[in-house]
Amino acid sequence: MFTHLVGEGAAQMNDLLTQGGFRRSQNIAYRPACETCRACISVRILVDEFKMGRTMRRIVARNADLIGVEHTAEPSTEQYSLFRRYLDARHHRGGMSDMSVLDYAMMVEDTHVETRVIEYRRRGPDTFMTGRGEGELIAVALTDKMGDGLSMVYSFFNPEMEDRSLGTFLILDHIARARAAGLPHVYLGYWVNGSRNMAYKVRFQPQEHLGPKGWERYVPQKD
Repeated sequence: MFTHLVGEGAAQMNDLLTQGGFRRSQNIAYRPACETCRACISVRILVDEFKMGRTMRRIVARNADLIGVEHTAEPSTEQYSLFRRYLDARHHRGGMSDMSVLDYAMMVEDTHVETRVIEYRRRGPDTFMTGRGEGELIAVALTDKMGDGLSMVYSFFNPEMEDRSLGTFLILDHIARARAAGLPHVYLGYWVNGSRNMAYKVRFQPQEHLGPKGWERYVPQKD
């Protein structure tokens, strides 16, 4: 199922559809509608109740030298270069593996909602004054700001910095940003039970999953 997000009401429509289990890709909101399968489950983190465990605190400390700066939804050659490195290392057989620089530009800028590109770089000696990082681009998050939270549309990072656990750090940073903005949720998109690639999403507790009865708190099963 899909619909276009255009016009003055695009942001409000995106809020309603995301809360109803849709995801945004460029100016289209979509939701899987398979006749015999309901495996794709929408996930959102409950920001106000979230508390980091020891491992997550270590990841935040490990990346304390990074700072994320929000920009308008405009692509750059530096972003695309990092995007290609990430895809080639992590998803070289995925559906996005053949995306050109034009495809990437469309993914970023073809939006009618409040979308931001957050660029993460190392802190510099002047960061405390400028609020900006310096040096190479280490990670990028394409994020929609909604009325009730932040929706992480897509993120990527330097695949050679495995010791930083950047994927986890980006989610933790979005939780902190949502909390600072007084927003109750961080939307992580779809989760499929049993999928190794999506298993990380249920580590961020507490969270809610969208089911037939609406959003319900998810209780992880113990092994």
